[in-house]
Amino acid sequence: MSRRTVLTLAAIAVMVVVLYTSTMSGQRAECTAVVTFRGATDSATASAATRDEAESQARNTACGTISSGMNDRIACSGTPPARLSCRTR
Repeated sequence: MSRRTVLTLAAIAVMVVVLYTSTMSGQRAECTAVVTFRGATDSATASAATRDEAESQARNTACGTISSGMNDRIACSGTPPARLSCRTR
């Protein structure tokens, strides 16, 4: 491999590490929510800066697959999770 190729690959690797680190540094909490809505059940995991944000995002993601239309999605998002587990990093 030429020196230029090696330097290009090294620069790309550094950029990937910086991007990953900056993206994940704000993600302090991770929640998995199991939601049951109108007889359908789904689960989703989400991470965010706070526990409340992670819980809300996990619930909304799970509702996305078991609800149809905006009215259902809003109603589902207001439903407490059947099961919720959270952890902080």
